Amino acid sequence: MTTSQLLAYVAISSLCIFKVNAMDTFIAAVYEHAVILPNTTLKPVSSEEALALMNRNLDVLEGAVISAAKQDAHIIVTPEDGIYGWGFTREAIYPYLEDIPDPQVNWIPCNDPRRFGHTPVQERLSCIAKSNSIYVVANIGDKKPCNTSDSQCPSDGRYQYNTNVVFDSEGKLVARYHKQNLFMGEDQFNSPRKPEVVTFNTTFGKFGIFTCFDILFHDPAVTLVKDFHVDTILFPTAWMNVLPHLSAVEFHSAWAMGMGVNFLAANLHHPSVKMTGSGIYAPGSPKAFHYDMKMKEGKVLFSQLYSHPYHSAVNWSSYASSIEANSMGDQEFKGIVFFDNFTFVELKGVIGNYTVCHRDLCCHLSYKMSEKRSDEVYALGAFDGLHTVEGTYYLQICTMLKCRTTALETCGDSVEAASTSFEMFSLSGTFGTQYVFPEVLLSDVQLAPGEFQVSSDGRLFSLKPTSRPVLTVTLFGRWYEKDQTSKASSDLRTQALVLMTIAITTIAYLLSW
Repeated sequence: MTTSQLLAYVAISSLCIFKVNAMDTFIAAVYEHAVILPNTTLKPVSSEEALALMNRNLDVLEGAVISAAKQDAHIIVTPEDGIYGWGFTREAIYPYLEDIPDPQVNWIPCNDPRRFGHTPVQERLSCIAKSNSIYVVANIGDKKPCNTSDSQCPSDGRYQYNTNVVFDSEGKLVARYHKQNLFMGEDQFNSPRKPEVVTFNTTFGKFGIFTCFDILFHDPAVTLVKDFHVDTILFPTAWMNVLPHLSAVEFHSAWAMGMGVNFLAANLHHPSVKMTGSGIYAPGSPKAFHYDMKMKEGKVLFSQLYSHPYHSAVNWSSYASSIEANSMGDQEFKGIVFFDNFTFVELKGVIGNYTVCHRDLCCHLSYKMSEKRSDEVYALGAFDGLHTVEGTYYLQICTMLKCRTTALETCGDSVEAASTSFEMFSLSGTFGTQYVFPEVLLSDVQLAPGEFQVSSDGRLFSLKPTSRPVLTVTLFGRWYEKDQTSKASSDLRTQALVLMTIAITTIAYLLSW
């Protein structure tokens, strides 16, 4: 064999090996965990007490991992706060934290548990992954010491981070992500100075990871997809459902479709605080999901996914911009949806075509109901503006929704059940953003896999009559570029009002003299 023949043989052999090792599909698992919570205390417990609680949760999580491994799952995602719960002060969470190193250190905690100090939780997670030959995604707390040479160092001399970790099927730490966008009440943690973009490669695709509230912001969520081209997002979350547009299964499945990626969402299960809703979502349709406000136990979900999902581009304003927006001003009314002031129009017939506009956004709807019930009212709504409650972010939303009662002032209230099915619907809007997430939510907070589609010109339309009555059909748009400019304008208006109030008060005081 000549040298050139040998090189050709090696090249072909390498290509064949790569093809054998690279997988077109994989089995994903997520676990919705009924977390065992600590006793409420403002003072730190001992490290022994903290570890005892974490091991109780790890016992349950290990059972879920074993169950997933028996189904030949390649990866399992567990929830945010799933190992120690929530409700901590900064001091009270400290005994639960470990020093989590950069994955570049090439560390298998199960084999070398003392390399980075006392790390029993990382050791156990590593051993669970290794003994079951599965990737394990978990959420724990990281601690990093700092001193006065760091001007941003907290007064207690350490940074504390809400942290996701990933251990591969050999137990190696392959990813560590510090949550960027902390939700209100997460005062026990610090945000990293700049968003961390964390990815890792496997034989079944490229993965990115972020946590809970991160999903509503550009960084790192959108950056992972648009700039780093990940195939699958791993998403530990402690999500409290907010209807009509931000229930977990509804919004997470919509994000997967809008961004064109697989999305593995593992939520906590705690119905008393509206925490339920986990799923395995592909760009085309939900593959498995779980929403249950009645049962007390956790739930493991499994599904097969494509390693490199295909997603076609959508011009979200193309169709809507071609339609003449006829004013329906005499029929319009205002309604509040999660603190935002929407413009609505009532759907009065069993069949109809309606348009409603708010600022620069016009929403168009064609529909046919199975029947027009006298005891239910539906409305088409539009919102184009800055949301400022429990986070500040710019929204453009077109929504058809069921009102809570027949009184129009209840349009936008939380509703979980409906009686009206739809033979067809088509919803579009003149969006100024290309980041739009399509939602279809049916009665009892259930999804509609395979029942709708998004066209390349930006229409969200039904493929068949709905299998259940409809709660909402929504195009949920995020205009990230307007977050800061709108906030700055809002702040200036607030300052101006404050100054005006001071001036009026001062003048009134002087006149009283």
